[in-house]
Amino acid sequence: MKIRIENKEHRIKRVCSSKNALFSMLFFLFSFFSFSQDSIPIAKDLTEEKELDFQQFFFKALSEKSIGNYQKAIENLESSNQIISDNVAVYFEFSKNYLLLNKTLLAKEYVERALKSEPNNIWMLKHLVKIHIKDKNFSEAIAIQQKVVEIDLNGQELLVKLYLNNKEEEKAITLMNRMQQINGLSSSFQKLKSSLEKRKNNPIVEEKTTDVASGSLEDQFKANKSYTVLKQLLLASKDKPEIVLKYAEEGIALFPAQPFVYLIKGKTLNYQKKYKDALLSLQNGIDFVIEDAMEADFYKEMAASYKGLGNFIEEKKFLEKSKKIKE
Repeated sequence: MKIRIENKEHRIKRVCSSKNALFSMLFFLFSFFSFSQDSIPIAKDLTEEKELDFQQFFFKALSEKSIGNYQKAIENLESSNQIISDNVAVYFEFSKNYLLLNKTLLAKEYVERALKSEPNNIWMLKHLVKIHIKDKNFSEAIAIQQKVVEIDLNGQELLVKLYLNNKEEEKAITLMNRMQQINGLSSSFQKLKSSLEKRKNNPIVEEKTTDVASGSLEDQFKANKSYTVLKQLLLASKDKPEIVLKYAEEGIALFPAQPFVYLIKGKTLNYQKKYKDALLSLQNGIDFVIEDAMEADFYKEMAASYKGLGNFIEEKKFLEKSKKIKE
């Protein structure tokens, strides 16, 4: 009986020992499994940290650009690019900052990198058009703007202006005819179309070079009606408002899509305190502006007109618009 009890105790100890061993093994396996499961969030945390660092530099770049620190913005974008390379948003921001620094070659290079990933991104296409306009490369600007128009018909007015700047008046008239059939034309573009059609059979020949010494600017303009001479004449006569207004009126009739003529007429009328007439000239001319710097000048002059008219709300609004473009 004693032997049986001892054997029973032995069996109990053996079972307990086996259970302990099994429990230890299960505990080890469970612990290993738990560690393996934890390893996934750890990796994820590392990725999130990388993403957070990227975003920190990227949004710092946006902040620096907003206050005009374009070089600082570029430095932060370089840090972003080191963390996550070939990011479309980073390339686009590189391009915008380089354009603001007037480094058009680099601006073009970076936006074209971005467009490889998103060839139909309308914002980047519009930005590339701006770069070509800055370089006075109107043929390239037209080619890109045609792609923009395929996506958004609202880009047609700019395409008209680009055609005119590239001396392609026939294409401008054809496009305006199409626009008129579909959605109609603004009053400014109706006047432009009418002016272009009237002189269609009697084109103005603009000389590429002008010999100022060959006679007075007024005589030269009377002789060849060149826009180049007109611009020189208007600039040279800025202290003679009567002459500026006389030739600005003629210039608008001859070159209805040249915003500079409307701008200098508006400035002269503001100087004479004829604020309503100045504002009308500026409003008519701004439709033909394609360059940011000139657009800012128009808004600044319009603010002066509103100030003269006692409309300080509009004055502030247009001053802010001018300032925003220059930032």
